[in-house]
Amino acid sequence: MKKKTINLKEASFTQAINISAKWCKEWGEDLLSEEVLADRIAELIKTKNGIRGFFAYALSDKDCFLLDKLPFALIYKLNEGGDPVVEIVVKNLIMSSAQIIIHRRDNNLEYEITSENISDRCKGILRLLETNSVTKSVKQVLRDLDNMGNSFDNSIKYDSEQKEFIKKQILDIAQ
Repeated sequence: MKKKTINLKEASFTQAINISAKWCKEWGEDLLSEEVLADRIAELIKTKNGIRGFFAYALSDKDCFLLDKLPFALIYKLNEGGDPVVEIVVKNLIMSSAQIIIHRRDNNLEYEITSENISDRCKGILRLLETNSVTKSVKQVLRDLDNMGNSFDNSIKYDSEQKEFIKKQILDIAQ
């Protein structure tokens, strides 16, 4: 029986999440070196589905410590990924920051902690990525924040408390 392999360039969003989960687990069990993992991730994040899937998994899974430890080999490869990497991490910072406020209002501590973890991981990555790209991306967000929102089509805008918190989170990158 022939083993089925997935072409990373053709991976769906869901497949990219599952691939990322498998690799993160293998890395956590010392079955993959940081360098091999970083090379694999670099290939995966060359596509829209790949980059979305990787970050959807690695930022949100509380048991995946890759983005807490941020190995040098991974940061190097993420920097090679350029603006698309910075942009998706900034978007995740903004969305998770806005969600922190919503979860606080709803007194949902579990979800608030999850959103805080995502936000902290985003800030940690952004502190190590190429400074000019990060600066350009966050300045654009600060200019556009009044037109951004909680929904896919931005029809539900961020309220003033969310916008202030997002600004605070962005300024926290420099810490």
